[in-house]
Amino acid sequence: PFAASSGQKGKDLRTAFLLAYPREEIVEKLIKPINSSATVVNSLFTLPGEAAYSKIVGPNGVSKYTAGTQEKRTATALALVKKYYPTAKAGSGSVKVKLLWGQPNNSRRASEAALVKAALAKAGFDVNTTGTSGWSGFLDDNSFDAQFFAWCPSSVTQTGTNANFQSDGGNNFLGYDNPALDKILHSLEVKLPDAQITAKYIQAERLLMADAISLPIFAHPAATAVNSDLVGVKPAPLTPNLVWNYWEWHY
Repeated sequence: PFAASSGQKGKDLRTAFLLAYPREEIVEKLIKPINSSATVVNSLFTLPGEAAYSKIVGPNGVSKYTAGTQEKRTATALALVKKYYPTAKAGSGSVKVKLLWGQPNNSRRASEAALVKAALAKAGFDVNTTGTSGWSGFLDDNSFDAQFFAWCPSSVTQTGTNANFQSDGGNNFLGYDNPALDKILHSLEVKLPDAQITAKYIQAERLLMADAISLPIFAHPAATAVNSDLVGVKPAPLTPNLVWNYWEWHY
């Protein structure tokens, strides 16, 4: 239902899906019990706490998906669905969506999928949330209509997100192709002042938000436990996080 080949219909249904997606509920019920200060993430290129984050959120077009209450956003989503499925209503299951989310035995992801299924049903979607063993091997499988998973940043370079959304990007599992976005992302391949980088991130995110390609949900919480006698543990924000300097550990 979300294919670019469907034109405006695909875009409207993608928008409806993201409008009804229960991001706030996911954070409140599944993430805050682990990290009480967790918030919904509203930038695809930066995370809360990064210098540019507050400058990007708002101008990047995310307000389309944050304005009003979730109830109002879901009503807007249902109205979009009804454009193409006039008999759609809460629980009608008018739009069938197959969701890729992870291993069946991953309890946190299973809980997230359950929240998604219940929330999207209110907007006329029927989301198939059957778990998939070896799920990461299916990220570019077009038999799935939508997916949620975590990106693990391994660098802080200004082009760090390019591979996710560039038309020929190695992590562009959706096959998204937008020449205007490619031009912006390619322009990040040279050294630029921070202000210009931020401006380009805003331009790029506006395109992605307008096309309803993706929405961030939360920054993954981390629980770290170490022996107090162990010296040299230095948590880091990049993968592989805690164990990045294990060779320096000693008692």
